[in-house]
Amino acid sequence: MAQGKRRRLAAGASAAAVLALAGACAADPPRTEAVLRSLAATVTAQPTTATAVAAAGVEEDGEIPDGRTLSPFDTEAPAVRNLDGPLLEALRRAAGDARAEGIEMTVTSGWRNKAYQQRLLDKAVIKYGSVEQARKFVNTPEKSAHVSGKAVDIGPTNADYWLIQHGARYGLCQVYSNEIWHFELLTRPGGTCPALLPDAAG
Repeated sequence: MAQGKRRRLAAGASAAAVLALAGACAADPPRTEAVLRSLAATVTAQPTTATAVAAAGVEEDGEIPDGRTLSPFDTEAPAVRNLDGPLLEALRRAAGDARAEGIEMTVTSGWRNKAYQQRLLDKAVIKYGSVEQARKFVNTPEKSAHVSGKAVDIGPTNADYWLIQHGARYGLCQVYSNEIWHFELLTRPGGTCPALLPDAAG
């Protein structure tokens, strides 16, 4: 049975149940109030849905909604929580030291699932006119380090420049010359970062 048809049948059954309850309780106002209270409690106790999760400002696919600011310490957000452990640990150490110097780091993009990464690529193709041009800024789901949780985009700009200057202390390196915000764990703490790639296409 098609999903839409199942939903319509379920909605019809729910409506019928409500009408039946209303009819049964019409002659008994105190019982009506008790039933309504019970229904309200049942609805409130239902498991969190994707809509409720999104309303709370957390996207399960890793997207960060417009207007939402995340720090490297916001573990309730999948974009941060699902980052690779060593990367997240290094990022938090760097963020703490940057904060001591008056610079607040934010995560503008972190872990993404494959579907979200594909949507970003599709949008980039529309924006830049071809897959070849889009790939300079957005990788495929199969190649993206965001999908594996091994890349993070940082903001604002002063935090980017701080991390470009000091990130190697933590093993964090800028990867692409055209993206000052994109960092990965590419060296040991205190090591030397590899040479920049021109863009995401390599």
